[in-house]
Amino acid sequence: MNELTKTFIWLGIIVVAFAIAWWKGYLVKIRDYVRLTREELRKCTWPSWEELKGSTVVVAISIALLGLFTYAVDHVFFTVIYLISKA
Repeated sequence: MNELTKTFIWLGIIVVAFAIAWWKGYLVKIRDYVRLTREELRKCTWPSWEELKGSTVVVAISIALLGLFTYAVDHVFFTVIYLISKA
């Protein structure tokens, strides 16, 4: 099978899939979803660059503190279990 035949087969598959999507109304649903999403995004207020940097720092610090807390609790539990099993 040569490349031209493969191309026509794929083109036919794409056309059939598009026709089925159109017939079932999926394309209208996708169009409406995109339109409504764009309308909602226009209503959003986006943070300034300074607010974004500040929020990023807060998130990074929170992740570090949570990681340290998780490490400390894990270490304490490991030590307690080790001491109990050794006794």
